[in-house]
Amino acid sequence: MHESLGDRIAKERTELGWTQAELAARVGISRVALSHIEAGISVPGERTVTLLAGVFKVEPHELVARTDYPVAKAERLPVVAARYTEVEHQLALLDAQIAACHDPAQRARLAREARFRLRELLERTHDARERARLRARLDRL
Repeated sequence: MHESLGDRIAKERTELGWTQAELAARVGISRVALSHIEAGISVPGERTVTLLAGVFKVEPHELVARTDYPVAKAERLPVVAARYTEVEHQLALLDAQIAACHDPAQRARLAREARFRLRELLERTHDARERARLRARLDRL
C-alpha cells in the first residue's frame, strides 16, 4: 500500500517542528494550499514538490517515492533540488574554515571577516529561524 504524499509531507513538517504557515512560506504557497495538500484534497504541482523536497533535504523523486503521487507528474520532476539555504551554506563554510585554521592570528582575521559577512546576510534574511541561527553564530564569534 502506498503512503499518501500529503501524510508524508505532514510527517516531515512535524519532524522539523514547523507549522503549516512556516512551511508554506518557505515554498511560496498559502497555508490553505498546504493544508489541502496534506489532507489529500489537492495534488501539488512539480514546482511545489521540488521546493518541498529541497526544504526536507531530499531529492524530488525521493519525496514522492512509494506515495500516491501521480506517475505522470513524477516523471516530470527534476532529478535534483537545492537542499541548503544560503544561511546553512555560509555557516557550514565558516565552520570548515575555522576548523582548518590553527594559527590564532588567522583565526581572528577569519572571525572579523565572518562577522561582516554574517551581518550582511542577516540583513537579507527574512526567515525568523534562520535569523536566529545567524544571531547565535554571531554571538559565538
